[in-house]
Amino acid sequence: MMTVAITGRSGCGKSTVTECFVSRGIPTVDADQLSRQILQPGSPVLEKLAERFGPDILEDGVLNRRLLADRAFATPEGKQALDAITHPAIVEGIQAAGRAARQAGSPLFVIDGAVLVGSALDGAWDRLVVVAAPYETSVQRIVLRDGIRPEMARRRLDAQLPEARLRARADVVLENDGTRDQLRQKAEALVDQLLAQAKGGAVERI
Repeated sequence: MMTVAITGRSGCGKSTVTECFVSRGIPTVDADQLSRQILQPGSPVLEKLAERFGPDILEDGVLNRRLLADRAFATPEGKQALDAITHPAIVEGIQAAGRAARQAGSPLFVIDGAVLVGSALDGAWDRLVVVAAPYETSVQRIVLRDGIRPEMARRRLDAQLPEARLRARADVVLENDGTRDQLRQKAEALVDQLLAQAKGGAVERI
């Protein structure tokens, strides 16, 4: 089974690309969604966070995300502690999804995530696909999608990994510099290519 990671900066069109894999029945796990799920009421991760950052970050079992962020990001040690608690749970969720995909006999397994390069998941793939878009195009998409001002969208982009760093790590770069339909066509062609490689045994198991 070939594991494919799909990433990109905000407003790049990553979701459109991932949808093409999902529509073809390829098992896909959303790392960003997993990171939210592990912070839902009842998750054992919340107990560990409360032990480290204070019981008052939980209000009737519900996480006060702002309070947690204030404490976790106040110091480098706090951020490291937050990562040490949350990352293993995210990785385990992705590994479980991968095992299920392998047992089902799928030739491909997709990890979708905005923050993969440089994270605890870094390297847990056979192919890294980076979706890239012109800077101002991404700004416009973020503004329309999230209803925020352009300067806030630019600030969000500037806080993320530089596109050059993602491109340097990529096995495949999908240039999203046209219409959504054009991006879908590129993504569909990529799905065909990767399926052919995987079924042909071009990649060793990791």
